[in-house]
Amino acid sequence: MITLHATEATLAEGKVPLKVVWVRKGELTPQGQVLDAHLDGFLRRAMAEAGFKGEAGESLLLASSEGNFLLFGLDEDIRATGGRLAQMLSKLAFPEALVEALEAYPLAEGLLLGAYRFDRYKEKGEDKVLALHLSRARPEELERARKVAEGVFWARDLVNEPPNVLTPEALAEAALSLRALGLTVEVLDEEAIRALGMGAFLAVAQGSQNPPRFIHLRYAPEGARERLDLVGKGLTFDSGGYSLKPTESMATMKGDMAGGAAVLGALKGAALLGLPLEIRGYIAACENMVSGRAYRLGDVLKTFAGKTVEVMNTDAEGRLTLADALAYAERQGAKRILELSTLTGSAVVALGEEVAALFATEETWQKRVEEAARKAGEKVWPLPLEKAYREKLKSPVADMRNVGDRYGGAITAALFLAEFVTVPLVHLDIAGPAFAKKAHALGPEGGTGFGVRTVLEVAQGLTEVA
Repeated sequence: MITLHATEATLAEGKVPLKVVWVRKGELTPQGQVLDAHLDGFLRRAMAEAGFKGEAGESLLLASSEGNFLLFGLDEDIRATGGRLAQMLSKLAFPEALVEALEAYPLAEGLLLGAYRFDRYKEKGEDKVLALHLSRARPEELERARKVAEGVFWARDLVNEPPNVLTPEALAEAALSLRALGLTVEVLDEEAIRALGMGAFLAVAQGSQNPPRFIHLRYAPEGARERLDLVGKGLTFDSGGYSLKPTESMATMKGDMAGGAAVLGALKGAALLGLPLEIRGYIAACENMVSGRAYRLGDVLKTFAGKTVEVMNTDAEGRLTLADALAYAERQGAKRILELSTLTGSAVVALGEEVAALFATEETWQKRVEEAARKAGEKVWPLPLEKAYREKLKSPVADMRNVGDRYGGAITAALFLAEFVTVPLVHLDIAGPAFAKKAHALGPEGGTGFGVRTVLEVAQGLTEVA
């Protein structure tokens, strides 16, 4: 665990067990140069003797009569540098360290995110606490980073929970905990969902013995003049249904609710930050399982919006739950919607595992989300809503099919979602970056909390134009 503290002390002035000295392309940063002069050139001599070039993430630990020093190579991405540094410091025995702040906010965010662990199901010893003092950082920057990180951590925790623990009911219980932060949370059970006419959502849920839950959250601080509506996919486990997934694809499907987790994490972050706008969240939570009650290929479903859908693939279930959730959000008065979902493997094929696909029905809303993602350090890339591909979704027996052919699958999925709303919609297909298959600069293997930081930047931007 890392705690962050702002200090006016420079590297030359601070009195702590360890000082972290940044190196960029073989050169010390300004505070490092002043410290090195104070040490009569000790740092530069040590670098030369060790052949230390200060490549990104490269480190060199030094000890002298003047103290301990960790030389650390800077990456162009300051968040990634912070994450790597946090992971390095966790392996050392120092209880405190002093770091030159540089770009204080993204560095602080990286330090916190990089130190994240999910080990509640492992035997472990005493948890180490490391106090990091950031030279010349403003306390409000560190406090904001801490609150944003809390939202990301919660989203990661939810994704990392095993599916026998995080059922739809358990996800709803987690959402209810946000009442402690002043949110209004309504959870609809299966009977209430049926009464609303959410036939697509219920069809996906009906194969599981764990009942579905529809979660509606509202963060509404006094005086809010803008509103943001969020929809997140909430499949707490996806077997693929009768279109059964292979083992290697099913192994990470506890994370198929990462979009819903991002919505919850963003709402928690917004409440902690006290953002002055209304935010609503909608999550259709269920499992997609195989049983005698499960929905089938060829079934025709009636959605909340009144449109009918012919099922051609039961593993294209997320778009069915989202269709009802999106239409419900618009019925609740949404002016614009940002939707996040681990929706298609096609998005991963197109953009890899680190970039989310962005689809938008309106250019202004698209640009706002793109800019927010850039500020947040989360990678997104726009793909076209090619209207000609709508032909792939035509059905001879219903208003549409739930899938097209194998080509352009991420696009046809986005086109399907766009059929259920008339207000501006941005759909983020986060199937690639939502779950890391190996450790990375900003965290370990598992849930990444992707989307939380982007949503909070979107929300912040809306407050600035309100």
